[in-house]
Amino acid sequence: MKICALTMVHRDHWALSRWYAHHGHQLGAENLYIVAHGADPLIAQICPRATVITIPRDGFDNFDRKRAAMLDGFHSGLSQIYDWVIRCDADELICHDPLYYPSLAAAIYANAENPVLTALGFDLVEMPFDRPMTEGPVLTQRRHMAFSGHYSKAVASRRPIGFQLHGVRVAPKRLNSFPFAMPRGLFLAHLKYANKQALKDATQVRMQVAAQDAPGGPGAGWRAADEDATKFYETFMGKRTEPWEVSEKHAFDTLSIKPTRNEKFNIVKTRALKLDHRTELPDRFVGIG
Repeated sequence: MKICALTMVHRDHWALSRWYAHHGHQLGAENLYIVAHGADPLIAQICPRATVITIPRDGFDNFDRKRAAMLDGFHSGLSQIYDWVIRCDADELICHDPLYYPSLAAAIYANAENPVLTALGFDLVEMPFDRPMTEGPVLTQRRHMAFSGHYSKAVASRRPIGFQLHGVRVAPKRLNSFPFAMPRGLFLAHLKYANKQALKDATQVRMQVAAQDAPGGPGAGWRAADEDATKFYETFMGKRTEPWEVSEKHAFDTLSIKPTRNEKFNIVKTRALKLDHRTELPDRFVGIG
């Protein structure tokens, strides 16, 4: 069984370096595909064995819709070659719990009867006492995190399907019957808040894009990206702390059932619930990311 990973990026070099290192280790760097939104020679330097596809960066009208449609096209093409396509943002790592699986590929294989796999998502967070991020696995350097319904996303499929709004778009007649599968021990680690210096750089890019005020462009979260980040850290610090076993079980039991089945867009996705607890990664995650 062959598995590849697909992402799209613009200038988020630190996150991309971790995306490449992690997924390259798990799947083989030759099975990684990166869509560069605008010419950027640094991407090939950071990801020397990946396939880099450069597209023009010449406008932001209907940015999210066009980006999703284009990535769906690449995804569909890769599905003709690979048995499974993993698809996520460049600041997201799809990872496995070593307690359940020996590798990411093993996690996919163990659940291959499902058409789409959704990962339990969490925000990985830099704490005030953490040292600045260096090269090397992120989940070794950052341990504090909080599970998130918003970032519990569809991340892999075994046939062409549209990814949209963190879920998948299905035929109207299949909306109520399409299987929803969130395997225990399959995670999405969101790195946006794990490196404050990288976040500062990315925030400036997002605000510059949003300031162009293109029709259908990125929304309020990009226009006020600095305020959004400040609010996130405040909310995170206000969450109660629970042991991993308690926090992970509650998050999985809550989010792995009763998905949203959106009739307006024919989307099947995790409920975007907010959880009031945070936790720390167990030692078995050291070396991942």
